Amino acid sequence: MDRQPLTRARACTPPRATAQDLDAPPLRRQQRAVAGVLVAAVVGAAALAGCSSGQSASSVASGAAAAVERGASAAASAASALASVAGGAGAAIASAEAQASAAVSAASSAVAGIKGGLDAKGDVAVGAVSTGSDGKPQVSLTVTNHGQQSYRYVIQLDFTDESGKVLDATAVTVQDVAAGQSAQATGHANRDLSGTVKAEVANAVRY
Repeated sequence: MDRQPLTRARACTPPRATAQDLDAPPLRRQQRAVAGVLVAAVVGAAALAGCSSGQSASSVASGAAAAVERGASAAASAASALASVAGGAGAAIASAEAQASAAVSAASSAVAGIKGGLDAKGDVAVGAVSTGSDGKPQVSLTVTNHGQQSYRYVIQLDFTDESGKVLDATAVTVQDVAAGQSAQATGHANRDLSGTVKAEVANAVRY
């Protein structure tokens, strides 16, 4: 009886990473890693199906590679969308910081513009921050003239968050407070502010 030579079926092996993949930029490698996780189950199923149906290893590898590329493309699209959202949030933060900086500069200039003014921070007491009818934060001020004559006041009021970061600022003018007397005033924020908002006197002069 003639014996037929035995042949071994080639094992189905997944395609190996190429040098191009290893040299890819970190972002691209991250996208491919994400894509690999997303399509790992699909690729494995395809490989098993190919082996059981008698498909060649190269055919299965080609199909798996195509699935990986589709997954990588989907991951890249998702990463691009996420970057767009993050960029929009970053722009909003930058805009808010720019507005706060401009408000502080304007309020500081109002105080600095008083020639010959005397430091009067000790004359100003700050109340609790509340929300005004316009939806913006506001705070009541009590100005007590501890001098020997009538004075006018210009006060730089800063609105801050819990950590002390300045969110907005305004200048409050109080007219003619008699010696030994007190007057009430209200400081209004220029825009809506979220979270817990506090207020503090950054500077004050009397003249």
